[in-house]
Formats: sequence, C-alpha cells, structure tokens
Amino acid sequence: MTRNTPIPLLIGLIAILSAGCKSSDANGVPGSQGPGVTLRLLSGSENKTLQPLLDRFGRENNATIKTEYLGSVDIMLKLGDAQLDYDAVWPANRLWIALGDKQKRTKEEQSILWSPVVFGVKKSVAQGLGWVGKPVKVDDILTAAESGRLRFMMTSATQSNSGASAYLGFLYAFAGNPDVLSDADLAKPDVRAKIKRILGAVNRSSGSSGWLKDLFLQRYDSYDAMVNYESVIIEANQELVKRGEEPLYVVYPSDGLAIADSPLAYIDQGDSQKADIFRKLQAFLLSPEGQRGIQAQGRRVGPVGEQIQNPDTSVFNPDWGIDVSKFLNQIRYPRAEVIRSSLELYQSTFRKPSMTVYCLDFSGSMQQGTREEDLKSAMRLVLDQAAAKKSFLQASPSDVTMVIAFSDQILATWTVKGNDPAQLSALWQKINQFEPNGGTDIYSPVMKAVDAMKQTPNLENYFPAVILLTDGESNTGPSLEEMKSHIRTARIGADVPVFGILFGEASENQLNGIAKATSGRVFDPKGDLAKAFREVKGYN
Repeated sequence: MTRNTPIPLLIGLIAILSAGCKSSDANGVPGSQGPGVTLRLLSGSENKTLQPLLDRFGRENNATIKTEYLGSVDIMLKLGDAQLDYDAVWPANRLWIALGDKQKRTKEEQSILWSPVVFGVKKSVAQGLGWVGKPVKVDDILTAAESGRLRFMMTSATQSNSGASAYLGFLYAFAGNPDVLSDADLAKPDVRAKIKRILGAVNRSSGSSGWLKDLFLQRYDSYDAMVNYESVIIEANQELVKRGEEPLYVVYPSDGLAIADSPLAYIDQGDSQKADIFRKLQAFLLSPEGQRGIQAQGRRVGPVGEQIQNPDTSVFNPDWGIDVSKFLNQIRYPRAEVIRSSLELYQSTFRKPSMTVYCLDFSGSMQQGTREEDLKSAMRLVLDQAAAKKSFLQASPSDVTMVIAFSDQILATWTVKGNDPAQLSALWQKINQFEPNGGTDIYSPVMKAVDAMKQTPNLENYFPAVILLTDGESNTGPSLEEMKSHIRTARIGADVPVFGILFGEASENQLNGIAKATSGRVFDPKGDLAKAFREVKGYN
C-alpha cells in the first residue's frame, strides 16, 4: 500500500478484508474464514478439537478452510466417488485413504499427529489384574475379559478407526507378530478362534470414538474399560477428575499396539492457488507452533516414539499410565487388500452378532413428499447384502434382524435369522409393499422390541439394539414413563439401546427421552436418510 493510495480505494479494501470473519462447516462447527482462497477439507471427526488451529490459519492467511467432518467409512466412500468435491482429506489413519482412493487422486500426504489406540482401564481394576507398570499382552486382555474381570467397550472395526486399529492389533498379536499381516494369517484356525473370542467378549459397541467416551462417562459404573485413542482417554480422565471419580489407567498392548497417524493429503483439482494454501496449511500444522497446539490437545507429535519434551503432566499424566518417554512398538499396517479382507471378515464372520429391531413408522404422514420412498430405499441399502457390503454393514450368519411396522398400532412383525441374501431381500419386499395409514404411537413398538429381546436365549451373546424411525409426534398409546417402566420390568439383563432417527416432524424431545432412558442416541439424517441408517446400524 503506498502513501498515495486514494481514500475511497482504501475504504473499499478494508471492507473486503473485514467481510465474513467466520463461517460454519457442514456440521455447524465454526470454520476458518477469509476473503481469499477456499480450501474444502474432508476431515475425520476426531479432529474437531483442533478446529481453533484451522481458524487461526485461515485468519492469518486470508483463506477459508471449509471443513466437513465425517466418520472413517464415509471418508473412504467419498474418496471412491467419481466426483470428489474436496481439495484435501485428513482421516485418522492412512488405511482409509488406501481403501478409498482407488483412482490415486491424493498426493503430498504427510502425517500430522499420532495417537496410540489403547485400553483405558479403571486403575483399581488394572491393579487387581496386575497390569500397573507391567507389559500387558492381548492374550492377557482376552483372559481378563473371558473371566468376567474386565467389562469393556470398543467401537466397530468396520465403522470407526479406533476399532479398526485395535482389531488389526489383535490380529497381529494372535498371528504371532509377523512382519506384516497376510491373507494366510487370516486363514489360520487358531487366529480365527481367538479373534472371535476377544470380539465376543466386547460388552458394548459404537460407531464413533467420541460417542463411546461419552457413553462410558454416562454409564461409568457399568463398565471397567474402553478401547480408544490415548488422547480420548486423556479427555475422559480430565472429566473424571473434575467429577471426583477414579480415572482410567492407560494400557499399551505390548504385542498388538496400533497408532493412528492422521495423514493430511491434497486432492488436486487443478487450482494452483488451492495447492499453495494446502502446502501452507500443512506446513503450519507441522511447524513448532502448530505442533505445540496439537500436543496441548493430548496428541503426540513428531516421529512415533519420540520423547515429548517437558510434557504437560495435566495432559500426559504419568499417574494415568501415560508414558511419553519410551519407544512405542507399533504394528505395521498391511496392504490395502489385506485390510479390506480383514474388515470384511470382521463384519461377516468374527464380530459379536447383532440383534437389531427396526421400528418403522407407517403412519399416514409418511405419505407426504418422498418420505415413504426414502424409508423404503434406505431399508433396501441395509437389507440388500451387496449394497450393505460396500459400507461393511453386511449381516453375519448369527445375526437376528427384526422389523416392526407401526402407526397408531403394531401393523406387522417380521424376523430373519442369519444372513441369507434371499431371506433379507424378501424381508425388504414386505416392507416395500406396505402402505402408510393411521396415527402415531412410538412407544408401543419399542416395548414390543424389548419383549422380543427378552424372549431371545443368551441375549448377552448379542449386541442388541432398537432402531426407531418416526416422522411425527406420538399422539396415542402409552407414555414415555410407561415405556420406561415396561423396560425396567422386563429385566432382560443387557443394555438395549434405542437409536432414534429424526425424520419429518418427529419430536426431538420424545426421541431424546427414549435415547436417554436406554443409553441410545438420536441421529438427524440432514436430508440423507440412507446415510443415517448406515450410521446407526454401525452402532451394533
């Protein structure tokens, strides 16, 4: 700017530079805003706590970082789309890039941070098991879980990176720690037997690492441990200390430790300005200043195993079992083809089976617009095994799938045991032939679903869940309190979460009331009902 710049021009430049200081990403999280280049970033949801760093970079570099946060599988699916409307991707682990980017459109990939996937165990439980200050093998964890001395949570390996990483670590340990996992290892009978045993010992599943932490804090007295990122265990412990409760002790499996490497990669759309901003963003996040900001959030920076200088012990607390001084011996991730085979085996063969009851609203209001069509299409994507396989949601031979169609009364009930594609397709045909009519009673189908669970032998051997979709407010039948009383009376001895899908004019208060009473969750489709069904199914 020269001393002779005309005043009107100067005022105009100030107005341009001042416009739009803030923006929101696709999920309503404040994003970095500037009047210059917009970089569309597809990021893993675990990076939300790092949003202030992106905000700062945007302000200082006259750029907008427009961030959309998604889960691991959705990132993988997006990378496989023919039209990829993003300029950069930042998942929790490079395995999701390897699985999704078959067209090799990503480049300049660099890991930004590291977070080991660990067991966070209540310290008194860890002491009782003799794990404090001692190396712990995956076999030790299996023995403790099968003996009933360790009730633990873990995310789904086919929906969440923390679950996938832990699962691959288990496979490496049971295969005898090969240099790299192979298809031959996956075929070994003893590996298959042990992986089924440890996955069968998981007491509660989830499709999200963050929600798993929230559920653990909510149901603190019901569980002893959770598998999650070291950084998430730190966040949980900070909350537990505030509540005056016993924190978790971090256990690093000595023979099956996986580490999330959080790679940031560029997607070349032929725009040199965006390429320049991407490189500046990557350089900022890897700079000493950016790395300090990341480390303050409980993430490790620098090469894996590098000692953290002067660690903040309120974050990396050694009393919580966190050791930042020793080298972390991590597994080596196998080829993409082996990872895909591993995940498909998890979903179809190894995981603990699911008992899922879909309560589907067929009241008269479902005739509005495309609601009926959207519901039937979404259910087809879940029940059609070829379609479900693309999202790693296919059924296993031991799964139980039940559908309750309702309006102001129970209209029909159908059940399929196992994963026969023809039977599941026939189930969808029955749904497809149904026509909406009548009022809305959302509590009776939930009660009927719980009754079905009660009649299921050995329910503890399943991940049970009720998925409730409604487009309206319950205006007849029992109340929430009557439903809660019915569930208490059933005494089925297992967590049966009810996951509500908010659709049309559904009452968010009513669905939240059901979710809170059953340790479930409410999902908002945001115009994509099929995606909501995929996401909620990933929770059991």
